[in-house]
Amino acid sequence: MAEATLADLAARLERVEHDLAIQQDIHQIRRIQYTYGFFIDKSQYNEVVDLFSDEGEVWFLGGIYKGKAGVRRLYIERFQTNFTQGHNGPRYGWLLDHPQLQMVIDVSPDRKTAHVRGRSMMQAGLHESAEGNQRAWWEGGLYENEYVREANEAGELVWKIKALRYYPFWHGTFADGWAKTPIDYIPMTKTLFPEDPLGPDALVDPLPRLWPATDTVPFHYPHPVTGAPIVLDNSRAREGFKD
Repeated sequence: MAEATLADLAARLERVEHDLAIQQDIHQIRRIQYTYGFFIDKSQYNEVVDLFSDEGEVWFLGGIYKGKAGVRRLYIERFQTNFTQGHNGPRYGWLLDHPQLQMVIDVSPDRKTAHVRGRSMMQAGLHESAEGNQRAWWEGGLYENEYVREANEAGELVWKIKALRYYPFWHGTFADGWAKTPIDYIPMTKTLFPEDPLGPDALVDPLPRLWPATDTVPFHYPHPVTGAPIVLDNSRAREGFKD
């Protein structure tokens, strides 16, 4: 009986240690995702790239940027060049706030991978006293991301972004709001790299559509109460569109 009790205690301790490790993983993943938002806020694109796995990818405006080369193409060659004139950091008059919200984080039992569902609601624009085209807009979108736990340069196991899948839902000017946003106000990517030197390596299929489309992005997790898969009905999400 004593041996059985010790074996039971050892098993219970192992479960507790595993559950604690999962919670520590969740904390670290949330920290990285929130830090991604802080880096994007201030156009720290070099630091953003370092958050990704070497096999990481980014989904943006219907395009998929693959590997560190693709990630750099998007954040450094495109965003850093266009938004901050090649400067790694903020520039005068440039607003790009990316609050990270509603994070649902699930870590796999083996603690090698994780999935995150969350959203961002952006306030962005260029002040009238700054150099460039003055504008102010709102934007909202959803994430369905993947993370991977792997070694960093020091050999330590850390969490990195494996896939940042951003689905922008709506845009609107500050003056007019989102109710008057033109159809396909921000066009989805259609030309791939290298034909487009700043383009993605592949396209999302099917291509997403912006507001007034109202598609639901598939959930990576089941219904938290029933345990059943979350069934989507997007049949009316694009009724007003004419392709």
